[in-house]
Amino acid sequence: MSLLTSIASSNNKISASFPHGLVAVFVGGTSGVGEYTVKAFAKYSTNSRVYIVGRSQESADRIIQECEQVSSGSTFQFIQADVSALRGVDGVCDEIKNKETTINLLFLSQGSMGFNKKSPDGLPLAASLATHSRTRFIANLLPLIQQADTLRRVVSVGAATVEGPVDMSNFFGEGFPLRKWRDQLSSIQTLVLKEFSRLAPTVSFIHSLPGIVRGGINRDAEGFSLKLIILISRYLFEPFLQVLPDECGERHMFLATSAFFKPAQDSMESAGVLVPGGEGTVIGTDGETGSGAYSMDHHLRPLPARAVEMVAQLRSNGTQTKIWEFISEDFKRLTGTGLPETAKASPGL
Repeated sequence: MSLLTSIASSNNKISASFPHGLVAVFVGGTSGVGEYTVKAFAKYSTNSRVYIVGRSQESADRIIQECEQVSSGSTFQFIQADVSALRGVDGVCDEIKNKETTINLLFLSQGSMGFNKKSPDGLPLAASLATHSRTRFIANLLPLIQQADTLRRVVSVGAATVEGPVDMSNFFGEGFPLRKWRDQLSSIQTLVLKEFSRLAPTVSFIHSLPGIVRGGINRDAEGFSLKLIILISRYLFEPFLQVLPDECGERHMFLATSAFFKPAQDSMESAGVLVPGGEGTVIGTDGETGSGAYSMDHHLRPLPARAVEMVAQLRSNGTQTKIWEFISEDFKRLTGTGLPETAKASPGL
């Protein structure tokens, strides 16, 4: 059974698989992929507690009203924050930790195309939202995810399956052509998730590529050339290639809950929603099936062979460890707290 044909049967079993509900955190949940997946979560889950993190109170109010109309027994709470600032991330995490002891799903889709903008911490905005902000959320909330009795999952929406070379002398890819910047950022996200998987083998980590999806990420786009590319894409390519909002939400809900994407160390029964046809057989970013860290494209296909080789090379030559150390040092400099030392000291293999 292909993953695409499994979506409907898997999503329709979510409420029965988790009758007591789930605790889910959606960062960047007020637009784009995050919004579409929140709405799918409301449609399929019951008795859950959902935290939506974003900037727009107006958008959050609209989304929560729509979710409450279709949800069964679930509650939705908005946390307004600027998650481009690391201390803003810490504040959100502290608020959640004061209310919850476990988390089942951490869904990260915050992003920006403001390539010439800086974050409040002085970091390049577009890249640091995908690297530092997301890594900080995972590091802060991972203990609560590990404590969950059932589903334990992190989904990071980015540019999965196009992993490319990483230039550690230009970590944020400043001045890179857009494609080179994208491919490097893809590798960084995939390798960070793989290191977290090594640190927390009972949690599954998924890096996803949503395809062409309408969302709020374009609002920070700067410069005539970039705006022209967006305009051409919108009118020439999107009508034929666009992933529609409902379909995007359905696919990401599947990624967020299906047992196909099992942790490295977990029984299938607690890994997610079980459907007949080869659960846990998805190839991970290390080329092994069911290895706990996955990179999936918008057709739900895992890493192609070229990307598997690239990721293996970046792990074997120490780049994974260097990435972890780079982010950890920035965390220490900006907040006083780095990444877990046990992971930092690993050889990245």
